[in-house]
Amino acid sequence: MAPRRSTTSSPKAAGKANGGTAESASATGSPAGDAQVENDGQEGRAADPLMVMSVDKAFRVLHAFDYSRPSMSLTQVAATVGMDKSAAQRFTYTLEKLGYLRKDPVTKRFELTVRTLDLAHHYLRSNAMLERAMPYLMHLSKTTEETINLTVMDGPEIVFVSRFMSRHVLNTDVIVGTRMPAYCTAPGIAILSRLPTADAAALIDRMDLKPYTPHTTWQREDLLAKIAKSAVRGYATAFEEFYHGDLSVAAAITGPGGVPVGALNIAVSRARFTPEEMEERFAPLVVAAAGSVSQR
Repeated sequence: MAPRRSTTSSPKAAGKANGGTAESASATGSPAGDAQVENDGQEGRAADPLMVMSVDKAFRVLHAFDYSRPSMSLTQVAATVGMDKSAAQRFTYTLEKLGYLRKDPVTKRFELTVRTLDLAHHYLRSNAMLERAMPYLMHLSKTTEETINLTVMDGPEIVFVSRFMSRHVLNTDVIVGTRMPAYCTAPGIAILSRLPTADAAALIDRMDLKPYTPHTTWQREDLLAKIAKSAVRGYATAFEEFYHGDLSVAAAITGPGGVPVGALNIAVSRARFTPEEMEERFAPLVVAAAGSVSQR
């Protein structure tokens, strides 16, 4: 499996129009920049009066940095986030002062700092499901010597929140925080299979469906049939649907009322198992482990 690219906002025409503002401008910004931020804030508050637009913009700046853009100049930040350079300067300056961005004194390029891991650390240490699941993840890792993952759904994607890698692992670039499309992964299908049919269909309709490999199930009706089948048998499979050579089986973890809150899966290499062998050997294990983590 490979990391899912981060989603960022597209540049606005206003950002392009003001792209010539000098990077050496005062940190208080220009009147034009202030006007744009104020107008954007007014539009956002009109749609949602409780929304603090400055917080939204600050997080958009942080999310603009990813594996394809590990560092950016002020001009690039402004273009990527969709704000003029004056506004971008104020947000990057503030985030630098707070310790979330670092500015190279020579190149003047910005990059994330280790402090951005703080929120992830607090999430991992305070997540009750992860705490309950950890003994089972460790046990499966030790007894199977295969890759064990815990994932949650976030919109149309799954997010890895814990991962025990096997020495046979194919994709070492998948780490905690990696996102993947739910519809072509075993954990995603497992979670969808525990939702009401209408809710699962609504989520499918929000997804950008396309084939990643010749084995990807991506047509809407085929996906709904696969979800229904997974609901009956209590687990889901994905055999080379996202990447060649990857076989995965997953079962949903549920909270009170049977609501799916995550999924546990085992992934193995196609070079070592056939899909039939993999399913027969590991499906009962993930079903039992997920059932033990679930809350009644």
